[in-house]
Amino acid sequence: MTGNYLEIENASGFDQNEVKQSLKFKTGNFVWRIRFNTALDPRTINGENMYVTGDDGMLKTNISYDSSNNEVQIEPLEPYAKDAEYTLHITTKVASRGRKYLKQPIEVQFKL
Repeated sequence: MTGNYLEIENASGFDQNEVKQSLKFKTGNFVWRIRFNTALDPRTINGENMYVTGDDGMLKTNISYDSSNNEVQIEPLEPYAKDAEYTLHITTKVASRGRKYLKQPIEVQFKL
C-alpha cells in the first residue's frame, strides 16, 4: 500500500509544515499513514488531536504510533462509504517530543 500517506515535512522543525499527499489507492478501509519529520510526544497522539469526520460527525478510528518511523496510523473501525466526503483533522495540540506544537491545524478532505 505504498502511497497511502500524508507526510509532514519541514527542515526547521515543527513550527511550519508542508503537506504532501498521495491518494492513488483508496478503499473503504483506507488507513491514513501520517509521517512526521520529528519524534512525537505520544501523549498528544489521540482521537481528540487527530480524527476523521464525515457527514454524520466524527468516525470511530483506531490510532497507533510507530515511533521508529515517526508515523501515525489512523484506521477506520468501519468502512468509509463510497462517494461520501470526509475530512482528516490534525490539530495544533499534536506536539513533538521537544514540546513544539504544530503551528497550524491540518485538514485534508477526501472522498472514496
